[in-house]
Amino acid sequence: MSTLHGIIGYTITPFGADGAGLDLPALGRSIDRLIDSGVHAIAPLGSTGEGAYLSDAEWDQVAEFSLQHVARRVPTVVSVSDLTTANAVRRARFAEAHGADVVMVLPASYWKLSEAEILAHYRAIGASIGVPIMLYNNPATSGIDLSVELILRIVKAVENVTMVKESTGDIQRMHKLKLLGEGQVPFYNGCNPLALEAFAAGAKGWCTAAPNLIAQLNLDLYEATQAGDLHTARELFYRQLPLLDFILKGGLPATIKAGLRATGLEVGDPRLPVFALDESGTNQLANLLKALR
Repeated sequence: MSTLHGIIGYTITPFGADGAGLDLPALGRSIDRLIDSGVHAIAPLGSTGEGAYLSDAEWDQVAEFSLQHVARRVPTVVSVSDLTTANAVRRARFAEAHGADVVMVLPASYWKLSEAEILAHYRAIGASIGVPIMLYNNPATSGIDLSVELILRIVKAVENVTMVKESTGDIQRMHKLKLLGEGQVPFYNGCNPLALEAFAAGAKGWCTAAPNLIAQLNLDLYEATQAGDLHTARELFYRQLPLLDFILKGGLPATIKAGLRATGLEVGDPRLPVFALDESGTNQLANLLKALR
């Protein structure tokens, strides 16, 4: 889907007391909030959505519910990453069957994978589905850093790997991807503090959990960059940067869930081993949100 663009909002996964059970009605309310705010796409089951901490049955429930609830009001990007190729393939097929527009794949692994193994992983997933794949590079969570050269090898070898989410925090990766890919490979920013530079480098979108809390500021920044209004874009970016830094450093599930609670939507705490935001962090978050009102 080469038209995927703009602010791509990541959803949380609400849990009941002590992290037990899913709260799907709360998930529906959080999705409606994002769509009503004007985000350009919805991305369930990423890091913010605690996809790594769900059982397969829970993952299926969240994926199916999310896709049904979005109901094609906006495009959807479902993270299908898993430790094994077999289950990543299963999840990709499940997401496609239930209406996902794009699947996102992070090459997560306990063992350090060779380039050949990474390429084979993407080939297997690509061969199993017909929807586009967003290749996701985030060494902080996967332990694997994909070079620009390897990314472009994968894009060339796997027909439906058609876009890249770059989350290393190194803006030169984006410039190099644009240069070596001859401007033919759409890329998306996955590092909140890099949003302004990423749009200036040509990113087609920003994949972020921030719209759960400050959607209008995110959208205004995107619109300013698209209009070439760099003065306004800078002002908007640096206004929201303290919050963007805070939610990233504090851990997205903990900070976003605390922020949603502060704005009147109860979505439970993160699932252990991730702790909920402590009192000091909650107060700091409240002050940051108050300053942006």
